[in-house]
Amino acid sequence: MKHDPTELMALFDGLFADTFQTRLVFGADEPLYLPANTSCTYHRIMFAHGYFSSALHEISHWCIAGAERRLKEDYGYWYIPDGRDASQQHAFEQVEVAPQALESLLCAACDHPFNVSVDNLDGDAEIDRYAFEAKVRARAERYLHEGLAPRPRALCNALTALYQQQTPLDQAIEHGRAALFSIQS
Repeated sequence: MKHDPTELMALFDGLFADTFQTRLVFGADEPLYLPANTSCTYHRIMFAHGYFSSALHEISHWCIAGAERRLKEDYGYWYIPDGRDASQQHAFEQVEVAPQALESLLCAACDHPFNVSVDNLDGDAEIDRYAFEAKVRARAERYLHEGLAPRPRALCNALTALYQQQTPLDQAIEHGRAALFSIQS
Protein backbone atom coordinates (compact mmCIF):
# COMPACT_ATOMS: atom_id res chain seq x y z
CA MET A 1 0.00 0.00 0.00
CA LYS A 2 1.24 3.49 -0.85
CA HIS A 3 2.20 5.61 2.14
CA ASP A 4 0.56 8.94 1.45
CA PRO A 5 1.34 11.68 4.00
CA THR A 6 -2.04 13.35 3.40
CA GLU A 7 -3.76 10.10 4.38
CA LEU A 8 -1.59 9.91 7.51
CA MET A 9 -2.53 13.52 8.30
CA ALA A 10 -6.23 12.68 7.95
CA LEU A 11 -5.83 9.62 10.18
CA PHE A 12 -3.91 11.55 12.84
CA ASP A 13 -6.34 14.46 12.76
CA GLY A 14 -9.29 12.08 12.96
CA LEU A 15 -7.84 10.63 16.15
CA PHE A 16 -6.39 13.67 17.87
CA ALA A 17 -7.70 16.97 16.43
CA ASP A 18 -10.69 17.09 18.77
CA THR A 19 -9.37 14.88 21.59
CA PHE A 20 -5.99 16.59 22.05
CA GLN A 21 -6.44 19.72 19.89
CA THR A 22 -3.45 18.58 17.84
CA ARG A 23 -3.06 18.36 14.06
CA LEU A 24 -0.38 16.97 11.79
CA VAL A 25 0.61 19.50 9.12
CA PHE A 26 3.13 19.86 6.30
CA GLY A 27 6.24 21.72 7.38
CA ALA A 28 9.22 23.17 5.56
CA ASP A 29 12.90 22.22 5.79
CA GLU A 30 12.96 21.38 9.49
CA PRO A 31 10.27 19.68 11.55
CA LEU A 32 8.75 21.71 14.37
CA TYR A 33 6.13 21.34 17.08
CA LEU A 34 4.13 24.48 17.84
CA PRO A 35 1.66 24.62 20.71
CA ALA A 36 -1.63 26.45 20.31
CA ASN A 37 -1.48 30.20 20.82
CA THR A 38 -3.56 33.32 20.22
CA SER A 39 -3.21 33.02 16.44
CA CYS A 40 -3.84 29.24 16.18
CA THR A 41 -6.30 27.35 18.36
CA TYR A 42 -4.69 23.93 17.94
CA HIS A 43 -1.23 22.40 18.45
CA ARG A 44 0.73 21.62 15.26
CA ILE A 45 3.13 18.81 14.52
CA MET A 46 4.96 20.04 11.42
CA PHE A 47 6.95 17.44 9.52
CA ALA A 48 9.72 18.08 7.01
CA HIS A 49 9.21 18.19 3.25
CA GLY A 50 5.99 16.16 3.35
CA TYR A 51 7.95 12.96 4.00
CA PHE A 52 5.94 10.09 5.49
CA SER A 53 8.94 8.98 7.59
CA SER A 54 9.41 12.48 8.97
CA ALA A 55 5.74 12.58 9.97
CA LEU A 56 6.01 9.27 11.84
CA HIS A 57 9.14 10.47 13.63
CA GLU A 58 7.55 13.75 14.71
CA ILE A 59 4.39 11.94 15.81
CA SER A 60 6.53 9.70 18.03
CA HIS A 61 7.96 12.74 19.80
CA TRP A 62 4.41 13.99 20.39
CA CYS A 63 3.28 10.61 21.69
CA ILE A 64 6.09 10.58 24.25
CA ALA A 65 5.78 14.21 25.37
CA GLY A 66 3.78 14.75 28.53
CA ALA A 67 1.07 17.37 28.93
CA GLU A 68 3.48 20.10 30.14
CA ARG A 69 5.98 19.50 27.33
CA ARG A 70 3.17 19.66 24.77
CA LEU A 71 2.65 23.30 25.81
CA LYS A 72 6.21 24.26 24.77
CA GLU A 73 7.66 24.86 21.32
CA ASP A 74 9.48 21.70 20.25
CA TYR A 75 8.48 20.29 23.66
CA GLY A 76 11.12 22.51 25.31
CA TYR A 77 14.02 20.41 23.96
CA TRP A 78 17.20 21.71 22.40
CA TYR A 79 18.28 20.69 18.95
CA ILE A 80 21.70 21.12 17.44
CA PRO A 81 21.78 20.24 13.74
CA ASP A 82 24.53 18.37 11.91
CA GLY A 83 28.00 19.14 13.17
CA ARG A 84 27.59 17.96 16.78
CA ASP A 85 30.67 17.08 18.80
CA ALA A 86 30.92 13.77 20.71
CA SER A 87 29.24 15.12 23.85
CA GLN A 88 26.39 16.71 21.92
CA GLN A 89 25.94 13.53 19.86
CA HIS A 90 25.76 11.43 23.03
CA ALA A 91 23.06 13.73 24.44
CA PHE A 92 21.17 13.58 21.14
CA GLU A 93 21.22 9.79 21.11
CA GLN A 94 20.01 9.58 24.72
CA VAL A 95 17.01 11.77 23.87
CA GLU A 96 16.30 9.95 20.59
CA VAL A 97 16.20 6.31 21.78
CA ALA A 98 12.58 6.47 23.01
CA PRO A 99 11.02 8.33 20.06
CA GLN A 100 12.89 6.25 17.51
CA ALA A 101 11.80 3.06 19.28
CA LEU A 102 8.20 4.22 19.10
CA GLU A 103 8.70 5.31 15.49
CA SER A 104 9.87 1.77 14.68
CA LEU A 105 6.59 0.42 16.08
CA LEU A 106 4.54 2.96 14.12
CA CYS A 107 6.44 1.96 10.97
CA ALA A 108 5.73 -1.71 11.67
CA ALA A 109 2.03 -0.93 12.19
CA CYS A 110 1.78 0.63 8.74
CA ASP A 111 4.21 -1.66 6.92
CA HIS A 112 6.69 1.13 6.28
CA PRO A 113 10.48 0.69 6.44
CA PHE A 114 12.24 2.04 9.52
CA ASN A 115 15.87 3.14 9.76
CA VAL A 116 17.49 4.58 12.85
CA SER A 117 18.81 8.09 12.44
CA VAL A 118 21.98 9.29 14.12
CA ASP A 119 21.38 12.61 12.33
CA ASN A 120 24.96 13.89 12.40
CA LEU A 121 26.37 13.53 8.92
CA ASP A 122 28.71 16.52 9.16
CA GLY A 123 29.89 16.06 12.75
CA ASP A 124 33.32 15.12 14.07
CA ALA A 125 31.93 12.63 16.58
CA GLU A 126 32.61 8.96 16.04
CA ILE A 127 29.22 7.29 15.79
CA ASP A 128 28.42 3.67 16.56
CA ARG A 129 25.23 3.31 14.54
CA TYR A 130 24.87 -0.37 15.47
CA ALA A 131 25.06 0.30 19.22
CA PHE A 132 22.45 3.03 18.87
CA GLU A 133 20.26 0.74 16.76
CA ALA A 134 20.51 -1.96 19.46
CA LYS A 135 19.34 0.55 22.10
CA VAL A 136 16.40 1.57 19.91
CA ARG A 137 15.45 -2.05 19.29
CA ALA A 138 15.69 -2.88 23.03
CA ARG A 139 13.44 0.06 23.90
CA ALA A 140 10.90 -0.98 21.25
CA GLU A 141 10.84 -4.49 22.73
CA ARG A 142 10.32 -2.97 26.17
CA TYR A 143 7.35 -0.95 24.85
CA LEU A 144 5.85 -4.13 23.42
CA HIS A 145 6.40 -6.04 26.65
CA GLU A 146 5.07 -3.30 28.97
CA GLY A 147 2.35 -2.05 26.60
CA LEU A 148 2.01 1.29 24.89
CA ALA A 149 0.55 4.43 26.41
CA PRO A 150 -2.95 5.41 25.21
CA ARG A 151 -2.04 7.79 22.36
CA PRO A 152 0.57 5.59 20.64
CA ARG A 153 -1.54 2.47 21.21
CA ALA A 154 -4.60 4.07 19.59
CA LEU A 155 -2.45 5.29 16.70
CA CYS A 156 -0.84 1.86 16.19
CA ASN A 157 -4.30 0.26 16.17
CA ALA A 158 -5.55 2.74 13.56
CA LEU A 159 -2.41 2.39 11.41
CA THR A 160 -2.63 -1.39 11.54
CA ALA A 161 -6.29 -1.28 10.52
CA LEU A 162 -5.58 1.09 7.63
CA TYR A 163 -2.35 -0.32 6.25
CA GLN A 164 -2.36 -4.01 7.16
CA GLN A 165 -6.07 -4.80 7.13
CA GLN A 166 -6.95 -2.31 4.34
CA THR A 167 -9.77 -0.91 6.45
CA PRO A 168 -11.21 2.31 4.94
CA LEU A 169 -9.80 5.50 6.49
CA ASP A 170 -12.96 6.51 8.36
CA GLN A 171 -13.28 3.03 9.89
CA ALA A 172 -9.58 2.92 10.80
CA ILE A 173 -10.03 6.24 12.62
CA GLU A 174 -13.03 4.83 14.50
CA HIS A 175 -11.00 1.73 15.37
CA GLY A 176 -8.25 3.93 16.83
CA ARG A 177 -10.72 6.19 18.64
CA ALA A 178 -12.42 3.16 20.20
CA ALA A 179 -9.02 1.99 21.45
CA LEU A 180 -8.20 5.48 22.74
CA PHE A 181 -11.43 5.82 24.67
CA SER A 182 -11.39 2.25 26.02
CA ILE A 183 -7.86 2.82 27.31
CA GLN A 184 -8.80 6.12 28.95
CA SER A 185 -11.80 4.62 30.77
